[in-house]
Amino acid sequence: MSDTGTSTSRGVSALFTAQGRLTAIPRKPARREQLLTHLAHTLFEPGREYGEREVNEALLTVHEDFSALRRYLVIAGLLERTRDGGSYRRAG
Repeated sequence: MSDTGTSTSRGVSALFTAQGRLTAIPRKPARREQLLTHLAHTLFEPGREYGEREVNEALLTVHEDFSALRRYLVIAGLLERTRDGGSYRRAG
């Protein structure tokens, strides 16, 4: 892993408690983007389709505002949602 990736990982880990819960969703776009990339890669497998309930449950493991995180992930292009909103897939 590059130095940039390592420093990003360390930076993202500062957003979590020792129990793995997110303390707050960052307001600064760059910081939020780092968090969202981390969540997409740690909570969702590439190529796998997830129902909305599965996405919500995965996000709920890190923060109570799972709907905001889900929305941010879709807007950032890290999760792709079907037109009917019934299923999601990690982008890329």
